[in-house]
Amino acid sequence: MRKPLAAVAGLAVAGLVLAGCSSSADDGDKAGSNDASEVEVFTWWASGSEKTGLDALVKVFNEQYPDTKFVNAAVAGGAGSNAKNALASRLKANNPPDSFQAHAGAELTDYIEADKIEDLSSFYEENGLNDVFPSTLIDRLTVDDKIYSVPSNVHRANVVWVNTDLLTKAGIDPKTGPADLDAWLADMKKLKAAGVATPLSVATDWTQVQLFENVLLATLGAEGYQGLWDGSTKFDDAKVTDAIDSYTELLSYANTDGTGQDWPVATDMVIDGTAAYNVMGDWALAEFDAKGKTYGTDYITWPTPGTDGMFDFLADSFTLPVGAPHAGGAKNWLKAISSADGQKAFNLAKGSIPARTDADSADYPEYQQGAMASFAKDTVVSSLAHGAAVKVSWLNDITSSIGQFVSTKDAGVLQDALVQAQTKGLGK
Repeated sequence: MRKPLAAVAGLAVAGLVLAGCSSSADDGDKAGSNDASEVEVFTWWASGSEKTGLDALVKVFNEQYPDTKFVNAAVAGGAGSNAKNALASRLKANNPPDSFQAHAGAELTDYIEADKIEDLSSFYEENGLNDVFPSTLIDRLTVDDKIYSVPSNVHRANVVWVNTDLLTKAGIDPKTGPADLDAWLADMKKLKAAGVATPLSVATDWTQVQLFENVLLATLGAEGYQGLWDGSTKFDDAKVTDAIDSYTELLSYANTDGTGQDWPVATDMVIDGTAAYNVMGDWALAEFDAKGKTYGTDYITWPTPGTDGMFDFLADSFTLPVGAPHAGGAKNWLKAISSADGQKAFNLAKGSIPARTDADSADYPEYQQGAMASFAKDTVVSSLAHGAAVKVSWLNDITSSIGQFVSTKDAGVLQDALVQAQTKGLGK
C-alpha cells in the first residue's frame, strides 16, 4: 500500500534525527567552506510551473553572481517525497548540498534538532532582511530566537478556485463567495441539482489534509485553529466535531478517485469544467495560466468560506546546511532569492507573492495583488498540510488518520485519532 507523503517524508526525517543524535565529529567546521565558485541547490522543482519558477530565479541569480556556477540538484517525483528521502540520506552521510528547499516553520524542527542547518540570524542582519520581511513572517521563521531559512515567497492555502461558467449556469453568482460552510454546501447541492456530477475536486492525501485544515479554520476561527497546535484548543472540542461533520458533507460532493492523483489533476477538473470548486494553494494560478484561462472570466478565487480575513500561510524557503562545501555560493544564492529582483521573477512565475514588504503590487496580476493586500492586513495562521504548523511526525499522524477517514467516514475514529496525535505531538 502506498504511504502518504507525510509518512514517507516522516520516516526519512526520523532517520535523520537519529543520525544527528549519534553523529561523530565528521561534520568538521560548522561554518563550512566560504568557497563561492559554485552552489548546488537541492529542490523538488523539477517540472511544470515549479521548474519555470526555478528557472526564472536562476536567471536572476546568474545575473547577480556570474562567477558562481549554479548546479541544479532537483529530484523529481512523489510531490517532494523523493527529494526529501534523498536529502535525508545525504545529510545522514554528511554529504549536504550547498542549500536545500524546505517549508518554513515547524517542518524545519527535525533538521534543527539534528544540528543539520545553520543559524542564519546574522545573515538576516547583514542583508537587512529584518527590515524588509514583515514581522508576521519573521515570527514564523524564528525558533528559539534564531532564524534557519530564507523564504523565496509566501503562499496562501485557504483559496477556492471556481469555474465561473458552471456556477452561472446553476444560478449561483460566482463573484461572491458564500459566507460560511453551510452556505457553500447549499450551493454544492444546487450544482448537483443542475447536473454537475462533481461540485468539489480533491486529489492525493495532502490535498485532503489541506481541505480539512480549511474546514478547521472556518469552524474554529483563527485563534481556535492556532490553539490546536499549542494545546489551548483540544481536538475533542465540540467545534472539532462540527468541523468533521462539515468535512464529511464536503467529501460527499467530491470525486472518489482523488487518492493517488497529484494536485494538478484536481485543479484541471475546475479548468476543464468537470468540477466547480477546488481548494488549493495559489501555486494553482500557474496551472490556470498555462492552460490559457483568464482570471475573472473563466475562473475566479475567494477565501474558503468562513475564512475571510484569515491568511493560511506557508512559504518555500532555503537553508544553509552545516558543512556545506560551498557556503559562499550558498550565501550568494540566499541573497539572490531574498532580493527584490529575485522575488519578483520567481513569484510572477510561481503564482505566490513576494515575502518582501517593499514589493510593488502593480508589478503583479490581479490575483496576486489581492493576496498581497490580504497578507498585509489579515490574521495570518500557519498551514498544517504544508509543514508550517507542526513538525513532520505530527503531520504524519494526522495524514494517516485523514487517509483512513476518507475510506471509512467514521467520524468518531477520526476524532479519537486526532486527539491521540495531539497528545503525542505536544509530548503529553
